[in-house]
Amino acid sequence: MSQPDHHRAEAQSAENTKSWSQSVRELHELYCHWTAQTLSLRFDRERLWYEFLRAGFSAEDLKRVITYLQKEIRAERRNIGALKLSNLLQLDRFEEDLNISRVRLKSAVPRPNPTVQPGPDPETDDQQRHRILEELRIFRQRLGRNGSAS
Repeated sequence: MSQPDHHRAEAQSAENTKSWSQSVRELHELYCHWTAQTLSLRFDRERLWYEFLRAGFSAEDLKRVITYLQKEIRAERRNIGALKLSNLLQLDRFEEDLNISRVRLKSAVPRPNPTVQPGPDPETDDQQRHRILEELRIFRQRLGRNGSAS
């Protein structure tokens, strides 16, 4: 004889509760391990983890965001408080951090290396020097004549 439907529903509900609470404990242990913290799993924290799971996030998502935040903290772009459980599990912020952690920014377009201009040809350089010196000599002569005429 099979169980009435309401007994079967109660059994399934108990199994779901058991799997939820097991998932919550596992996530909390992973969080503590990945952040090197020891936090008790009180009711308020269980509730945060439950909402985290209910929103569809996973342990993989958690690891990705923690890794991303740790990198940002080391680079001094984020505050250590970002890893506090109460901050981390604000679901809107978690989702934003998760999405940002997935973004693949294009690297800045490298500046083209300036092409090294070849140095002047010594022969041309000597010719220009002589031409400039000659023009300077002529200019001084004109100045001298104009200065004595006034």
